[in-house]
Amino acid sequence: MGQIGYVLAQALSSQGCTTAPLICQVVVDPQHEAFRDPSKFVGPIYGAKEATALSQSLGWVMKPDGEYFRRVVPSPPPQEILQVDAIRTLLEESPDLLPIACGGGGIPVSRIPSNPRTLQGVEAVIDKDACGAKLANELDADGYIILTDGGGIWQNFGKPNAREMKMASPEYLLGTKAGKNFPGSMGPKIQAAIDFVTNSKRPGAWAAIGDLKDAGKLFSNEEGTIVKEDVEEGVVWRESTASAAADKPKQSKDQHKSG
Repeated sequence: MGQIGYVLAQALSSQGCTTAPLICQVVVDPQHEAFRDPSKFVGPIYGAKEATALSQSLGWVMKPDGEYFRRVVPSPPPQEILQVDAIRTLLEESPDLLPIACGGGGIPVSRIPSNPRTLQGVEAVIDKDACGAKLANELDADGYIILTDGGGIWQNFGKPNAREMKMASPEYLLGTKAGKNFPGSMGPKIQAAIDFVTNSKRPGAWAAIGDLKDAGKLFSNEEGTIVKEDVEEGVVWRESTASAAADKPKQSKDQHKSG
């Protein structure tokens, strides 16, 4: 989180933007079902013998990742963002200062049952998109933007009949199980967008998913996908995108579209 904050602060500073990177602790429930079946890959790859040795000596849970093995840890949902008041104060009292918060999903901690004011670290990874959605709701934001390396939400991505959603409602995305084929990448982003919109108390709250290079065009819906309530027929498709999706190269080894 410190590294991400530093890199972003440095980059934004070169554009004249003053920032305040924050280290954020995020409370999770250590009894959540995610701890019974760790699923989040972390760290380097190992051969079978080395993975077995690490599992026995350190108690790590190892799972196959292609032909190698990697450590997996739980990915529980965020319950509390402990620095939210500090972030809110910065936004209200210093509007020219940009807080950078919840990098990587925040630092997972839990409360000790016998003394809830006492915190202890938890070996887990909180999904960054879920943490961002919760922070946006806590701050009563009008909108929540998730930037990717490959555009908005697509149907049949990479195929001749591919098409991108221009707008979609949470109900449509849930009903069509958008992102189900990509649980480690696009799936959590779609779920985070849904969570923000459905949990927001702001009239007309919206979430957007789109490519980093198109960030400025997401507000006008020229690019990417807007998620909001009251979308006619549940979805509006972007015109003339099928050929672009079929020809678009993958920009990372992890698939990240809606399926």
